[in-house]
Amino acid sequence: MASTGRSQPDRCPGVLSVHQAADGGLARVRLPGGVLSPEQLRVLATASAELGDGNLELTSRGNIQIRALKAPEELSDRLYDAGLLPSITHERVRNILASPLSGLDGSYAVQPLVAELDRALCASPRLAELPGRFLFTLDDGRGDLAAVGADVGVRVVGGQLALLLAGVDSGVRLAPAEAPQVMLRAAEAFLEERDGEWRLGELADGVARVLSRLGYSRSVGQMAGELAEGQPVRAGVYGPELLVATVPLGSLGPEQAAVLAEAEHLRVTPWRSVVVVGGDVDRLQQTGLVVDGESPWTRVTACAGKPGCGKALADVRRDARRVTPTLQPGRRPVHWSGCERRCGQPAGDFVDVLALTDGYSVDGSEAVTAEQSVMRMR
Repeated sequence: MASTGRSQPDRCPGVLSVHQAADGGLARVRLPGGVLSPEQLRVLATASAELGDGNLELTSRGNIQIRALKAPEELSDRLYDAGLLPSITHERVRNILASPLSGLDGSYAVQPLVAELDRALCASPRLAELPGRFLFTLDDGRGDLAAVGADVGVRVVGGQLALLLAGVDSGVRLAPAEAPQVMLRAAEAFLEERDGEWRLGELADGVARVLSRLGYSRSVGQMAGELAEGQPVRAGVYGPELLVATVPLGSLGPEQAAVLAEAEHLRVTPWRSVVVVGGDVDRLQQTGLVVDGESPWTRVTACAGKPGCGKALADVRRDARRVTPTLQPGRRPVHWSGCERRCGQPAGDFVDVLALTDGYSVDGSEAVTAEQSVMRMR
């Protein structure tokens, strides 16, 4: 694979590097491991109500965005006070996903490793140079993060952690105590080897080159195991005090945020849902949050579309809201895209609903209306 030849950094937004979208500023708040306290959710909801469009947008990396932002400096001050901006220099590179149910349902708890990794990441001046798209993952063994394509990750295998590079098992096995430092050394190795690449998978022979810098022979990569891919965490009730609520199209309204903030503990997932500990199921559902794992809302996503994105050809979220309730359960995931960039598309196989100038294409079909597209999704 040839070098990308990129001379510019990626443009992933942050809190301090706000993207100017068609509807105003767009700020992305990183939540390592998806962890968000109820009080921090209140801070974000209030900030969006007073400084943005009033909603909170959940992303495919378990982060939260505020759109139509009018006062970026005021937002950064509020987030700093709330503990959501612990590092000014590293705020765009704190991209850390963890299995959302880890430690809550009897599984191995990776959250302590998430906190340690985040602290060490922010303490390294060199790692502030990582691209904003570079991703770390910590999988508790269930394989729910296998499809997200981490640049550097670990997955629990027996009593050890498998080191994942560019989304695949490298063959290296680590003790839990050494995992955060080895993961950061791998990220540093990527920085030493890169030539404009934003992701490890873009780097020619990247896995072998990183392993070599870590001091492992190339033969280690040949001993990689076959790790089964697990399923994303689904909406549903997992115990007396534990549930997962899907946020339709990832757009969390003020009333929904207020009810979620009544819970004891929250984690935002990369599937635009929220793990809720100590929440009221009935109250959550009354606000439009989805706790039924068979609901069509659990498998439908959409980009921002019009009017938020200047490149979009349609208001895809409006159309998705109109037709999603008519979809049958148990089908492929559906993603609505306002343009060819297909922002926010899920990993794996999905129904590709693409806006055209005269309607929608479904998996490459000719243009149809939003209502007609439903027949092609079944």
